[in-house]
Amino acid sequence: MTQGKNRQWLLARRPRGAIGVDDLRLSETDIPEPGEGEILVHNIYLSCDPTQRGWMARDTYLPMIPLGEVVRSFAGGEVVRSRDPRFVPGQRVQGLFGWQDYAVAKQSESLPILAIPDEFSIPTGMSALGLTGLTAYFGLLDVGGAKAGETVVVSGAAGATGSVVGQIAKLIGCRVVGIAGGSEKCRYLTQELGFDGAIDYKRENLITALRAQCPHGIDVFFDNVGGVILDAALVFLALRGRVVICGAISGYNDETLPPGPKNYIRLLVQRGRMEGFNFLDYAHRTAEAIAVLSGWLREGRLKDRVDIVEGFENAPAALNRLFTGENQGKQLVKIAESLLS
Repeated sequence: MTQGKNRQWLLARRPRGAIGVDDLRLSETDIPEPGEGEILVHNIYLSCDPTQRGWMARDTYLPMIPLGEVVRSFAGGEVVRSRDPRFVPGQRVQGLFGWQDYAVAKQSESLPILAIPDEFSIPTGMSALGLTGLTAYFGLLDVGGAKAGETVVVSGAAGATGSVVGQIAKLIGCRVVGIAGGSEKCRYLTQELGFDGAIDYKRENLITALRAQCPHGIDVFFDNVGGVILDAALVFLALRGRVVICGAISGYNDETLPPGPKNYIRLLVQRGRMEGFNFLDYAHRTAEAIAVLSGWLREGRLKDRVDIVEGFENAPAALNRLFTGENQGKQLVKIAESLLS
C-alpha cells in the first residue's frame, strides 16, 4: 500500500457565473489501490481547461460531474502501481485523472491513457502533445480540412489550443491571422509564432480589422471563443469556407445560453459549413498525431508555451485565469515532485 493521503478537490455545488470559493471543497481520503487491469497514478501536474466549467454545470460531451465527486480534469504524472501489462511503474502518463494527488485509471478506447514520450517533459506532454495539441491537430486538419494557400483565422489565438492551431496552419502553408486580447499577446503571435497578422479584439473593430487582414475571405475559422467574434468572422466567410467550433469560452460563465450568431445566413450564401468536434472523436488516432507533433517539436518548428501555477490549493484560481485572460498558453498546476527524483 502506498503511504500518505490523497488530497482531492470536490464539486460542492453547481457554479453560477465565475467559479467561487463555495463551489468546490478540499478533502482528503486514503490513497486507492488499483484493481485488475487498472493503474495507480501519482499526479504531478493538473490541467486547467475551459471545458471543466461546462462539466461542473451541465451535461456536455461527457455527463456533468456529480456533486461531491472529484473535479474532472486531465492530469499528468507517474505510474505508481500497475495491474495492466501495458504500463509499468515509473512510466509517465496523462489522462482524465481528476484534481487529486492519486488516481486509479483503466485504459479505454474512448478515454485513453496516453504515455508521455521520454524525450519530452510532462508539461509539454500535456500541452503540445496532450489535449490542446491533439485538439488543434484534428480540428484544423480533419474537421477544418485546411490546405496550403488558404486563409485561416483563429480566435483565442494566444491560448493553449489556438497557438498550436496557428502554428500548424503555417507549417502546412496557410496564411494565418490570430485574434487575441491585448497588444502583448498579438505581438507574441506575429513575432514569436510567425502568424501573418493579429487582431486585438479589445481595441480594434473586428469588422474593420478582419476586412483588412482577410481581403479574400476566411477559408477556415477555428473558433475557441464564440459570441461576437464568431459573428464577425461569419461575415467574411469565403466560398465553401469552414467554421470549426472548438469552444465558446466567452459564454461559459453565463447562466443562460447566449443567442445564436446573427450572421449564420452567410453559411448559406457561401455554401459554408460549421461543425463542432471533440478530440476524443479521434482517440483511435492519437499515436498518429503525437508522432507528427513530436517531430515538429524535435525540429524546433513547433513552439510550446506553458503557464504553471504552483500549489494544489491554487487549482481553482488557476482555472479562473482562463476566463480573465491572465494565462499565457497552456494552464497547468504543479502539485508535487516526482517520486522517482
